[in-house]
Amino acid sequence: MSVLVDDDTRVVVQGITGGEGKFHTEQMMEYGTNVVAGAVPGKGGEEVAGVPVYDTVDQAVEAEDADASVVFVPPAFAADACFEALDTDLDLVVAITEGIPTQDMSKVYKRLGETDTHLIGPNCPGIITPGEAKLGILPGNIFSSGNVGLVSRSGTLTYQVVDNLTDRGLGQSTAIGIGGDPIIGTDFIDALELFEEDPDTHAVVMCGEIGGEDEEEAARYIGEYMDTPVVGFIAGRTAPPGKRMGHAGAIVSGSGTGTAESKISALEDNGAPVGDTPEEVVDHIEDLL
Repeated sequence: MSVLVDDDTRVVVQGITGGEGKFHTEQMMEYGTNVVAGAVPGKGGEEVAGVPVYDTVDQAVEAEDADASVVFVPPAFAADACFEALDTDLDLVVAITEGIPTQDMSKVYKRLGETDTHLIGPNCPGIITPGEAKLGILPGNIFSSGNVGLVSRSGTLTYQVVDNLTDRGLGQSTAIGIGGDPIIGTDFIDALELFEEDPDTHAVVMCGEIGGEDEEEAARYIGEYMDTPVVGFIAGRTAPPGKRMGHAGAIVSGSGTGTAESKISALEDNGAPVGDTPEEVVDHIEDLL
């Protein structure tokens, strides 16, 4: 079992004719992902890596029976690409693009609430079900199939934790990189709910970071609703208040919330142990399994 993507997922790549889009389409296909179409305005009728290109997402979905898309579109046009995808019957949209203006994403988020589509990202590495499909830029070679779900705001942290899990023989059911921007589609609680409903996810790793209150809210959700055990990791313990660290959402205000300490306390108070390092995270997972 897995969440959101598997070997039956049929993928449209928005922006497939660009350098990033073409490169990662080839990487996704090499991994085994079923990329069935590309969508680029004015490029209909072309092919990229043997994949037919359509002028619109709607045309691609209708012609190729696609149910997911990946957005490799420059920031100035990425919100429009998301709107186009959300106007179709796609189940999943994965927005990889970094640097989409927050005002644009607020409009996308409002539209998302009017649909049944899952949006992952933006500014994220994507999603992978090991051995079946990956949508995005995740390095498939470090993942292995298993029973540990993973949700993370940080792509690099995802890779560190997964590498440690795989080295210990602990495979993953699905890994979701939700992105580090202030406004994203799928948040921690959305992902945790999916993993809780998946009978083959036996434990979950949640990798958060400083800034905002998403991790504190997720901790409360874990305490109230989850039977599946969760292990946490919080990046940014040494970050000074008021200074943005890496992600656009990774900034601690002066209010006392959003700090590493408040997030760690919230998780531990709700039964989710927190590792000081990726290795310690995996130690906790081993203890739970």
